[in-house]
Amino acid sequence: MFFSIIIPLYNRPQEIDELLFTLTRQSYTQFEVLVIEDGSVNHARAVVEKYSNKLDLKYFAKENEGQGFTRNYGFERARGDYFVIFDSDCLIPEDYLEIVKDYLLVHQLDAYGGPDAAHESFTPVQKAISYAMTSPFTTGGIRGNAKHIGQFHPRSFNMGVSREVWEKVGGFILTRLGEDIEYSIRIHSHGYKIGLIPAAKVYHKRRTSFAQFYKQLHFFGRARINIYKHFPSELKLVHFFPAVFTVGIILTLILHVIYKPLAYLCDAGILIFFLLIFLHSWKVNRSLNVAFLSIIAAFIQLGAYGLGFIQDFVKRVVFKSA
Repeated sequence: MFFSIIIPLYNRPQEIDELLFTLTRQSYTQFEVLVIEDGSVNHARAVVEKYSNKLDLKYFAKENEGQGFTRNYGFERARGDYFVIFDSDCLIPEDYLEIVKDYLLVHQLDAYGGPDAAHESFTPVQKAISYAMTSPFTTGGIRGNAKHIGQFHPRSFNMGVSREVWEKVGGFILTRLGEDIEYSIRIHSHGYKIGLIPAAKVYHKRRTSFAQFYKQLHFFGRARINIYKHFPSELKLVHFFPAVFTVGIILTLILHVIYKPLAYLCDAGILIFFLLIFLHSWKVNRSLNVAFLSIIAAFIQLGAYGLGFIQDFVKRVVFKSA
């Protein structure tokens, strides 16, 4: 089995350096790597060329189109039996391709996804963000989880599709705002089998600051409404949780002005929720610092996603704006 690893890149030369280094250490070596520079100002050609004698590597530069269409650009030029998609801010364990190859030979999936985790080298903020995106106490718990709700939709930081899927279904028709979810729904609709490979994890840096994390999660909230506009049945009750949380925080603040007894009751509920996050993160990460930062990360995740969700729900669903 030959893999084509496709990596869209936008102004992240340091990240692609770290990612390519991890690929040089793969135990399974039947793969090529396609790095596609998507209209970057800060080019990574020199960084990529450092690995030209260590990897079967191709570098392309094109005008900016967004990550979805950039992956299509890579699909069109790939030679593999299976196309593997990574975000540029991932680190890949050395047995990743070995795990995927062995799993696919047994289970014969047409497309797959894998979970993400925090690497020991990550900063405390990055570890807290990773916790927030994978915690059972936040909506992140449904991402890359074997007990996911409904159909499994691989996320494009760690996703693979067979050449047959690409040839029969095509590639991404959205370039942003939930493009990976739309693609996996379309793969499902063509009768192809998609599954989670639990052991095929990547270390996903996501964002290096809470400000960047806020922008990303606000975007994710808007993306969920974009998916709803294409596939109304894919909007589940769980997707409303961040919006409910956000509205609840706002109402609690208002209650502190108009009716303090009820506000104090709400405060107690919020405190218990964040205490559970603190204790669970402390158990998982074995760090009081990361546990405290996990409270901030969870608050940002739910609040930013909720605000983005509410913004586009009102705009695109209530007022029917494009």
